[in-house]
Amino acid sequence: MKNQNDLPSKESISKRAGLHNSSALPDGDGLPNLAGLGLKAEFYDVALELSAEDIWFEIHPENYMVDGGARAFWLDKFIGKFAISLHGIGASLGGVDTFDKAHIQSWCDLIERVEPAQISEHATWSSHNGVFFADLLPVPRSKAVLEHMVNRIDEFQNLVGRRILIENPANYMQARCELDEPEFLVEIAKRAGCGLLMDINNIYVSEVNVGVNAKDYISKIPSELVGEIHMAGHDEDCVEGASLLIDTHAATIIDPVWDLLQFAITQMGNKPVLIERDDNIPPLSELLVEHERASQILGHQVSYQNTKQNALKEVIV
Repeated sequence: MKNQNDLPSKESISKRAGLHNSSALPDGDGLPNLAGLGLKAEFYDVALELSAEDIWFEIHPENYMVDGGARAFWLDKFIGKFAISLHGIGASLGGVDTFDKAHIQSWCDLIERVEPAQISEHATWSSHNGVFFADLLPVPRSKAVLEHMVNRIDEFQNLVGRRILIENPANYMQARCELDEPEFLVEIAKRAGCGLLMDINNIYVSEVNVGVNAKDYISKIPSELVGEIHMAGHDEDCVEGASLLIDTHAATIIDPVWDLLQFAITQMGNKPVLIERDDNIPPLSELLVEHERASQILGHQVSYQNTKQNALKEVIV
């Protein structure tokens, strides 16, 4: 599949920054500038009948680090037909623990098997002293932590043999930091030779929770560093209500988040846009409504004409 991204190579960023990573790592073929969906077991069979001209898929590698079973069986059917991205949730790039050797080997095995168009991880930490917290926790945005993140990302990229994108976190409390988040992430990307994955919902959640100016945030991110955009839903906190939003990926995307996507695309040009849904998974037909809305913002008209008859009925109903 033709690479439509305009991300500079890891080598070119590194030379421009004059710091880390003088040797280039492969990026993959690159995702097309289309809307994609997170691939879920609830709709493997229906999704398989969609067209690669309209859609790409993302998987969480930790769900597929297996030698056999149903997930591996279905994944093999998508490999080669669609562009696939691997979006990790367990590397703990901001942590201080040594990278888990078994986890890294599983990453490498999956990369070899899938040959993903792109891979990404979170600019967060999730483990400490060997304890995994199953959460994506923001790091302090200090110059010392920035240097630590650059080294960790450099190490991770070299271990898996691929250039990655790093995703901005959702913020739930005010914190004193030496750097604002866009400045922090951009500097990391330039020095580590990685790209950025811009999560629009996380920016909106941070705007509500801690007063970030979402449009100002987006405007501070250089277009050439952004290799992918994520869109998702959130929920109100059960105690604080609408004043505290939780990035759950369990609800439909609201209009203010769509407006920010339109703003980002207007600022940056077209990018691959993922519709995330990781809980309360609805029928594929409901997700395709959001997929089509993202496609329209990108100026792409989807048809779903290659979908088999029973799947097409689900899309229409």
